[in-house]
Amino acid sequence: MAAKTFQPVSLALETRTAIPTNEAAFQLSRAQQTLRLWAMREDGPLRPIRVNGRLAWPVAELRRVLAGVPA
Repeated sequence: MAAKTFQPVSLALETRTAIPTNEAAFQLSRAQQTLRLWAMREDGPLRPIRVNGRLAWPVAELRRVLAGVPA
């Protein structure tokens, strides 16, 4: 079975409440491992939601970070 390919969507058009690490990393122009380190250390500009051992990044928080609004 082939892996699902990632098609970038503008955050302005995003309808999901949270997105996976690879998509969040793309939106933030960061490496996926950087986001994983933020999650592990709990010291990044936003915190993920953990769902069954996987990270999901809140779209509202991504928008806030990209707008430059402090937490």
